[in-house]
Amino acid sequence: MIVRIASGIPGFDDLTLSGDDLDLGLGGLPENTATLVYGPQGVGKSIFCYEFAYYGLTQDEPCLFLTTDHGMSEIYGSMADIGLVLDEYLEKGLLYVVDASSSDLEVEESDNYQLSSVLNPTDMLVKVTREARFISQKNPRSRCVIDSLTTILESNNEMLIVRVLKTYILRIKEAGGTVVITYTEGSVDSKTETLIKSMVDNIVKLDGDKITIEAMKGMARKEVPYQITEDGLKIFSNGMDFEQ
Repeated sequence: MIVRIASGIPGFDDLTLSGDDLDLGLGGLPENTATLVYGPQGVGKSIFCYEFAYYGLTQDEPCLFLTTDHGMSEIYGSMADIGLVLDEYLEKGLLYVVDASSSDLEVEESDNYQLSSVLNPTDMLVKVTREARFISQKNPRSRCVIDSLTTILESNNEMLIVRVLKTYILRIKEAGGTVVITYTEGSVDSKTETLIKSMVDNIVKLDGDKITIEAMKGMARKEVPYQITEDGLKIFSNGMDFEQ
């Protein structure tokens, strides 16, 4: 049986149930895998990450968050807007951030907060690897997020980033982490996009109306409607009660 971890996203875990999981009710993302969440801009990819990361924190699972689009103060505000308040988990030291957005340069670095730059993928990888190893010494299970891969690709040679991404995924898995990576569809040529998809274990697409599990260990392709609400994503796993 595939071990899965709860996503914290209403309706998503039910969507992933299949086979023996149906009786046990153990849905979610397969543990110690990498998931690509992709689609156009503004369809809820970051919200997916926020809810995934936050739920892990509520279970005392550390989270390593590599942000390239928004500084930590902006992420803090965006999460608070949908009812996800980080104060308790920042105090507990459960959230580890590598901030490559260059928008919070006034914030001092600490054991839990490291500054980097999308223009320096090697530095990002070094800091992510160091934090992942540190986390693994404290907890055998963790969650990791890249939000978003698009910004890194736009700022560097695409093939270099593909190699860095491969190493990143390997390092996180070695540290016992489960990875979610966001990417804006069409940001690179189709060949590179296909290569990126081949490097992950699971592929989830959001298009603003439907969420599609295109590939996931232990289950077939599934597609259902979803909505972005004031409380975050709401996925209608049975296709019912959907407000048009």
